Amino acid sequence: MARAKPFKEAFPDVAKKMEKAIAARGRPKLDNPKQSLNIRLDADIVQFYKATGKGWQSRMNDALRKAAGL
Repeated sequence: MARAKPFKEAFPDVAKKMEKAIAARGRPKLDNPKQSLNIRLDADIVQFYKATGKGWQSRMNDALRKAAGL
């Protein structure tokens, strides 16, 4: 055990491939990711959008974009 080399030194090519495979996991990075923030809205507005079902936050985002003219 005292003479054993670290995996990276013993198998550099395999280690490099493994590092690339690990780095490539998950979703690809977005060019323009959404931003998380805290905002206070009237309860009836939130209830209205929540009542439309799953995806209500995206629909609210679309309505804000339309109102902003974007």
